[in-house]
Amino acid sequence: MSLRSLLLVLSVFGLVGCESLSDATSGVRERLVARESPKTRTFPSEPRATYDGVRMAATQMGYKFQRGGPAQGEFEAVSSVGGGDRIGTARQLAMKVRLERALAGGTDVSVRITEILEADSSNRAGQATETPLRDTPQYEVFFEHLSQVLGVPAQSSRSR
Repeated sequence: MSLRSLLLVLSVFGLVGCESLSDATSGVRERLVARESPKTRTFPSEPRATYDGVRMAATQMGYKFQRGGPAQGEFEAVSSVGGGDRIGTARQLAMKVRLERALAGGTDVSVRITEILEADSSNRAGQATETPLRDTPQYEVFFEHLSQVLGVPAQSSRSR
Protein backbone atom coordinates (compact mmCIF):
# COMPACT_ATOMS: atom_id res chain seq x y z
CA MET A 1 0.00 0.00 0.00
CA SER A 2 2.81 2.44 0.78
CA LEU A 3 4.44 1.66 -2.57
CA ARG A 4 1.23 2.73 -4.33
CA SER A 5 1.12 5.94 -2.31
CA LEU A 6 4.72 6.68 -3.15
CA LEU A 7 4.10 6.10 -6.87
CA LEU A 8 1.03 8.36 -6.75
CA VAL A 9 2.97 11.18 -5.06
CA LEU A 10 5.86 10.85 -7.54
CA SER A 11 3.51 10.93 -10.53
CA VAL A 12 1.80 14.09 -9.17
CA PHE A 13 5.19 15.79 -8.76
CA GLY A 14 6.14 14.66 -12.26
CA LEU A 15 3.04 16.25 -13.76
CA VAL A 16 3.62 19.50 -11.89
CA GLY A 17 7.15 19.61 -13.28
CA CYS A 18 5.85 19.16 -16.84
CA GLU A 19 3.55 22.14 -16.44
CA SER A 20 6.32 24.40 -15.17
CA LEU A 21 8.59 23.22 -18.02
CA SER A 22 5.83 24.06 -20.49
CA ASP A 23 5.49 27.54 -18.96
CA ALA A 24 9.24 28.08 -19.24
CA THR A 25 9.40 27.04 -22.90
CA SER A 26 6.43 29.21 -23.84
CA GLY A 27 8.08 32.18 -22.08
CA VAL A 28 11.28 31.67 -24.08
CA ARG A 29 9.26 31.30 -27.29
CA GLU A 30 7.40 34.58 -26.61
CA ARG A 31 10.67 36.44 -25.99
CA LEU A 32 12.17 35.11 -29.24
CA VAL A 33 9.10 36.11 -31.25
CA ALA A 34 9.17 39.60 -29.71
CA ARG A 35 12.88 39.89 -30.47
CA GLU A 36 12.39 39.08 -34.13
CA SER A 37 9.18 41.04 -34.67
CA PRO A 38 9.39 43.85 -37.22
CA LYS A 39 8.85 47.56 -36.54
CA THR A 40 5.74 48.83 -38.32
CA ARG A 41 4.46 52.25 -39.37
CA THR A 42 1.47 53.20 -41.50
CA PHE A 43 1.89 55.79 -44.24
CA PRO A 44 -1.03 57.58 -45.97
CA SER A 45 0.09 56.65 -49.48
CA GLU A 46 -0.68 53.96 -52.03
CA PRO A 47 1.36 50.72 -51.86
CA ARG A 48 3.16 51.33 -55.20
CA ALA A 49 4.25 54.87 -54.24
CA THR A 50 5.24 53.61 -50.78
CA TYR A 51 7.34 50.82 -52.32
CA ASP A 52 9.16 53.35 -54.51
CA GLY A 53 9.72 55.47 -51.38
CA VAL A 54 11.07 52.45 -49.47
CA ARG A 55 13.53 51.78 -52.25
CA MET A 56 14.72 55.41 -52.32
CA ALA A 57 14.97 55.64 -48.50
CA ALA A 58 17.01 52.42 -48.32
CA THR A 59 19.33 53.68 -51.08
CA GLN A 60 19.84 56.95 -49.18
CA MET A 61 20.91 54.89 -46.16
CA GLY A 62 23.49 52.96 -48.21
CA TYR A 63 21.54 49.73 -48.72
CA LYS A 64 21.74 47.88 -52.04
CA PHE A 65 18.63 46.25 -53.52
CA GLN A 66 18.67 42.45 -53.43
CA ARG A 67 15.17 41.21 -54.26
CA GLY A 68 11.47 42.00 -54.13
CA GLY A 69 9.00 44.18 -55.95
CA PRO A 70 5.82 46.21 -55.56
CA ALA A 71 3.60 43.31 -56.74
CA GLN A 72 4.99 41.04 -54.01
CA GLY A 73 4.91 43.81 -51.43
CA GLU A 74 8.47 42.91 -50.42
CA PHE A 75 11.81 44.67 -50.49
CA GLU A 76 15.12 43.19 -49.38
CA ALA A 77 18.47 44.98 -49.34
CA VAL A 78 21.90 44.71 -47.74
CA SER A 79 24.50 47.25 -46.69
CA SER A 80 28.03 47.06 -47.94
CA VAL A 81 30.37 44.69 -46.12
CA GLY A 82 32.51 46.42 -43.55
CA GLY A 83 35.18 45.41 -41.13
CA GLY A 84 34.10 43.98 -37.81
CA ASP A 85 35.36 44.82 -34.35
CA ARG A 86 38.47 42.65 -34.77
CA ILE A 87 40.91 42.07 -37.62
CA GLY A 88 39.67 39.39 -40.00
CA THR A 89 35.99 39.83 -39.14
CA ALA A 90 33.24 41.25 -41.35
CA ARG A 91 29.90 42.96 -40.66
CA GLN A 92 26.87 43.68 -42.82
CA LEU A 93 23.26 44.75 -42.25
CA ALA A 94 20.27 43.22 -44.02
CA MET A 95 16.87 44.92 -44.31
CA LYS A 96 13.61 43.13 -45.05
CA VAL A 97 10.54 45.26 -45.67
CA ARG A 98 6.97 44.03 -46.07
CA LEU A 99 4.27 46.35 -47.46
CA GLU A 100 0.55 45.69 -47.01
CA ARG A 101 -2.52 47.79 -47.71
CA ALA A 102 -3.76 49.13 -44.35
CA LEU A 103 -7.39 48.56 -43.37
CA ALA A 104 -7.93 52.25 -42.62
CA GLY A 105 -6.25 53.32 -45.88
CA GLY A 106 -2.63 53.84 -46.73
CA THR A 107 0.14 51.27 -46.47
CA ASP A 108 1.58 49.37 -43.50
CA VAL A 109 5.38 49.22 -43.74
CA SER A 110 7.01 46.50 -41.59
CA VAL A 111 10.80 46.55 -41.33
CA ARG A 112 13.20 43.99 -39.87
CA ILE A 113 16.92 44.73 -39.77
CA THR A 114 19.47 42.04 -38.99
CA GLU A 115 23.20 42.15 -38.43
CA ILE A 116 25.34 39.59 -40.23
CA LEU A 117 28.70 38.88 -38.57
CA GLU A 118 31.46 36.70 -39.92
CA ALA A 119 33.85 35.95 -37.08
CA ASP A 120 36.89 34.78 -39.04
CA SER A 121 36.58 35.55 -42.74
CA SER A 122 40.15 34.45 -43.53
CA ASN A 123 39.75 30.88 -42.21
CA ARG A 124 36.01 30.24 -42.39
CA ALA A 125 34.68 32.33 -45.26
CA GLY A 126 30.93 32.10 -45.71
CA GLN A 127 30.16 31.07 -42.13
CA ALA A 128 28.29 33.96 -40.58
CA THR A 129 25.68 34.51 -37.90
CA GLU A 130 22.60 36.64 -38.42
CA THR A 131 21.07 38.45 -35.44
CA PRO A 132 17.92 40.62 -35.44
CA LEU A 133 18.56 44.19 -34.29
CA ARG A 134 15.90 45.37 -31.85
CA ASP A 135 16.97 48.61 -30.24
CA THR A 136 18.83 50.34 -33.03
CA PRO A 137 18.24 53.84 -34.37
CA GLN A 138 18.33 52.33 -37.89
CA TYR A 139 14.53 51.84 -37.74
CA GLU A 140 13.77 55.46 -36.88
CA VAL A 141 16.29 56.72 -39.43
CA PHE A 142 14.65 54.56 -42.11
CA PHE A 143 11.13 55.73 -41.23
CA GLU A 144 12.32 59.35 -41.18
CA HIS A 145 13.89 58.97 -44.63
CA LEU A 146 10.70 57.31 -45.89
CA SER A 147 8.56 60.15 -44.49
CA GLN A 148 10.77 62.70 -46.26
CA VAL A 149 10.73 60.83 -49.57
CA LEU A 150 6.94 60.42 -49.48
CA GLY A 151 6.39 63.93 -48.15
CA VAL A 152 4.02 62.66 -45.45
CA PRO A 153 4.46 61.67 -41.80
CA ALA A 154 3.67 58.18 -40.57
CA GLN A 155 0.10 57.78 -39.27
CA SER A 156 0.88 55.34 -36.46
CA SER A 157 3.74 53.75 -34.59
CA ARG A 158 3.52 50.13 -33.46
CA SER A 159 5.45 46.90 -33.19
CA ARG A 160 4.01 43.55 -34.17
